Amino acid sequence: MRIGILTGGGDCPGLNAVIRAVVRKGIAEHGDEIIGFRDGWRGVLEADTVPMDLHAVRGILPRGGTVLGTSRTNPYAMDGGQERVLATLERLGIDALIPIGGEDTLGVATRLADAGVGVVGVPKTIDNDLDSTDYTFGFDTAVGVAMEAIDRLHTTGDSHHRTLVVEVMGRHAGWIALHAGMAGGANVILIPENPFDVDGVVAHCQHRFDSGYSPIIVVSEGASPKDGDLSLSTGEKDTFGHVRLGGIGAALASLIEERTGREARAVVLGHIQRGGTPSAFDRVLATRFGLAAVDAVHDGQSGVMVALRGTDIVRVPLSAATAQLKLVPAERYAEAEVFFG
Repeated sequence: MRIGILTGGGDCPGLNAVIRAVVRKGIAEHGDEIIGFRDGWRGVLEADTVPMDLHAVRGILPRGGTVLGTSRTNPYAMDGGQERVLATLERLGIDALIPIGGEDTLGVATRLADAGVGVVGVPKTIDNDLDSTDYTFGFDTAVGVAMEAIDRLHTTGDSHHRTLVVEVMGRHAGWIALHAGMAGGANVILIPENPFDVDGVVAHCQHRFDSGYSPIIVVSEGASPKDGDLSLSTGEKDTFGHVRLGGIGAALASLIEERTGREARAVVLGHIQRGGTPSAFDRVLATRFGLAAVDAVHDGQSGVMVALRGTDIVRVPLSAATAQLKLVPAERYAEAEVFFG
């Protein structure tokens, strides 16, 4: 078979492990030819390809990012986008396509599957917000990076008697903030699913100061207060219609400093969370996803996504995986609230 592979959306630790697994299993067990598309859906639109043989994937397992490159190109945001994609796949003789991405990349894949393209998706997002899978690779690495930052900030916060507000990724889902905040011993965790009470946050900070220590607040980039709007955005949108967020950490730090009379600083982890070498968990999960995707292709499956359920890799409909985001449930947030203040 001739299998196309691409990585779309934000870069993520573990992408190269998926690519490596697809190439190794496809070639070694099935004699497949693997064609890589550069920079996500842009590569498919423009037929920008690179052959992915065994030599191409040597040494890439521990590397972050993606050797294929990525972009946020949306074929359905341009005139004739689907027709161009279908024409490329037909001209190159692609029998099946393995797109690796999050809700946007796999949303495109879902529509292409409906158009008759053989598609097996692999879930990727550090936000862990794709539905129908327990975890996505990249999430564990991002949480580990954020947790280490929080660990380091505790000592500098206490030394200077200041509040430190750590802003992490999470546009609509607060999984990174929840896990990193709990693991790092944060005093307050703020997530998009639960609009926060500003007075309550200030009270938690003051209580922490009164106890002789300094507060650490972990906030998702998409979190917002119940009354008013502290979040900032550039107003710019990508091709999938997402507004670029940023600024909630700095705005919250300024408010806390004003209300408590104690210095407050914001630390924005940003792209540090999704760069660098993947954790062991993410390397293994990504590898298993890649192997399972090849199996699904050779079983004649299409319109499906490989997913983690417990410790098993299963197949789920792409339509189910992209229908809605997986958000932090109220009971999980309630567990974290026990440690606030």
